[in-house]
This record gives sequence, C-alpha cells and structure tokens, in this order.
Amino acid sequence: MVDVEAVIVMGEEKAPTGDVEQQRMKEAEEKEMKPVESLALVLTGETLEPLNAKKVKLEIKEKREKKQKVDEDEIQKMQILVSSFSEEQLNRYEMYRRSAFPKAAIKRLIQSITGCSVSQNVVIAMSGIAKVFVGEVVEEALDVCEKWGESPPLQPRHMREALRRLKSRGQIPDSKYKKISFN
Repeated sequence: MVDVEAVIVMGEEKAPTGDVEQQRMKEAEEKEMKPVESLALVLTGETLEPLNAKKVKLEIKEKREKKQKVDEDEIQKMQILVSSFSEEQLNRYEMYRRSAFPKAAIKRLIQSITGCSVSQNVVIAMSGIAKVFVGEVVEEALDVCEKWGESPPLQPRHMREALRRLKSRGQIPDSKYKKISFN
C-alpha cells in the first residue's frame, strides 16, 4: 500500500510514488500557470490573487479534459471506421498511412526554390500537402480510368487527363508564367 504522507525532498513537496500521474498533471498545471502569473505581474505589478489563480487552473484543467475527451472520441470513431473496412480497403489504408515523401528531398526542393533554409516543421507541412495533392490526382485518375471503361493499373494518359480536369476546374493553379503586357 502507498504511504499517504507527502515526502519533502530538497524543499519541494513531492506526491507519493503511487500518484505519479497526478504529480505529472500538477507539474503541467504549474508550468502553464507560470506564464500567466508572470504576465499578470508585468501588467499589473501584482501577482495573481489566489482565487484568480485557482480559477485559471480550473479553466486549464477543464480545457485539457475536454481536449482529451475529444481525442478519445476521434480515436473511437476511427477504430469503428477501420474495423468496417474490407480487406482491400484495409490494405490501401495501411499503404496510405505508411507512404511519405522523403523529408530530405522535400527540404532540398524547398531550399532550391526559396533560396533560404527552412525549419523541420515547414518540411513536414509541405510533405503533408504534397501527399494530399498526389492523393487527389490519383483519385481523379481512377475516375478517368473508370469513365473510359478501363481498369487499373493507371496509365500516364489517365494521370495527364486527371491533371487537365483538375486544372480546368481551378483546383490546380496554372504553372506557366504569363507575362502581362500593357499597351
């Protein structure tokens, strides 16, 4: 059984070893409160009153619990969806999840276009955008293939037609530079 008394170590109050999760939550709340308290000190010259501090802590805790509940709901919905997939759909979904553009190649491409160095977050975002773009083109190419009465695998002509259709709908910007002349 866990000892109920708190242990004082180097001037800090520590929770009993059995309450590790509660201690982590408490430390996270304290970290979130420090910027709020320091902002209050800068703006008003006073620290937060105990009631205000408790109110802010409760709001932070409520937001965290709400976010956790939403995340759990999303996970549950996704599990239900994936469990209803056929074998072929499940294989395609697994391949989609595993597929990614090489980060080094994306970084090199962005740096060659912009001429400056980019952060890892930019590289991750751009590879996600590229993955979505390729997915849209392939989906349209599959529609073209079906409409033409053909069956996969996709051919280059299907991809070209898919790009043409997406451009005509305005879903892909025209990549050719158009010089505007003033007469």
